[in-house]
Amino acid sequence: MELDLSKKEYNSLEETLEYIYGSAEVIGLYMAKVMDLPADAHPHAERLGRAMQYINFIRDIEEDRTFGRRYLPLKGTPLKALDRAYVQDHPEEFREFLRHHLAKYKIWQQEAERGFRYIPRRYLIPIKTASDMYNWTARRIEEDPMLVFQGKVKPSKFRIWLAVLTNALGAG
Repeated sequence: MELDLSKKEYNSLEETLEYIYGSAEVIGLYMAKVMDLPADAHPHAERLGRAMQYINFIRDIEEDRTFGRRYLPLKGTPLKALDRAYVQDHPEEFREFLRHHLAKYKIWQQEAERGFRYIPRRYLIPIKTASDMYNWTARRIEEDPMLVFQGKVKPSKFRIWLAVLTNALGAG
């Protein structure tokens, strides 16, 4: 994303959403066009891109910090930083910070999932599976926010294949 060349920290949700539009929402729109979905599906496709990018920002707090980047805004929160040492000294504030951002993710994810009705079955299985795995990631981080400092939170291959099977049997 071009903004990564000039901007390292996003201090408001509006700034973050501007980044997300150019990095993820347009991908959702592009995919909707590729799948020839009706125009009514486009806002849902945008939201899916937004939700997935946002959970990546949450999951990758530590990795992004090592690159000098912060996509989640601190404005309006008691937190001054997102590095491990600071967060360990402010665990409740960090937990609330992540709950707040996870709540945004959930709203956008629910808006996205309402658009699944527009997606043909052959495309729905992988899209729903990816969506389910992002939801799994969000739940794990919500249970233990400090996981974001212990490595990438991601489902096992077994969990992914189980979701594929479940979605293949239940989709459509």
